[in-house]
Amino acid sequence: MIAFLTGVLGFVEVVSHAGDDGVVQHAELAWPAGGGIMMGQQRPGAEGRATPAGSFTAYVVEPEASAIDALADRVRTAEGAEVIQGPYDTDYGSHDVAIRDPEGNHWQFGTYPGAPRP
Repeated sequence: MIAFLTGVLGFVEVVSHAGDDGVVQHAELAWPAGGGIMMGQQRPGAEGRATPAGSFTAYVVEPEASAIDALADRVRTAEGAEVIQGPYDTDYGSHDVAIRDPEGNHWQFGTYPGAPRP
């Protein structure tokens, strides 16, 4: 999954710690526009901290509409992944794409940065 997230979607691997068995205990991936995700594989002893594949949904802010379009193109050529919707423009001014990764997780990428902070 880390290879898909970095090679296709464009996250940057910051760190990845695997056990002797090769199972990723903890990984951190940065999003170039800011923020990022932390993750690990489902494994014995991680009950309640890790979800089964295909049960994850996230929205990632990407400020550049052209980057959304390029991401959709990469997903269309990636094995096991698919564009579910878009790219498309929303009625609130965002340019979005919805995808499903090779494990069945749903990702939404869009230019909407959220409501202004107070």
